[in-house]
Amino acid sequence: MMFPLVRNALSSLRIRSIQQIRARQSHSKHSPDFHDKYGHIILAGGTTFCVVVWVFTATQVGIEWNPSPVGRATPKEWNDE
Repeated sequence: MMFPLVRNALSSLRIRSIQQIRARQSHSKHSPDFHDKYGHIILAGGTTFCVVVWVFTATQVGIEWNPSPVGRATPKEWNDE
């Protein structure tokens, strides 16, 4: 339930909703631009490149990825001297 003053104020303002703006834009004819033509291809190519570089780095470069020292590090004997 809306107060009459607020209802009148909102109706007097000509605020178009996002759906109305989008509907008007979809009716207008526009020629495809660079992003319409190549946007998905460039996005897929960049994603593929990043995945390949990370897989190569993780598997071939020889970085030691902080392995656990459990079983490899043994404590020294306690020396009372």
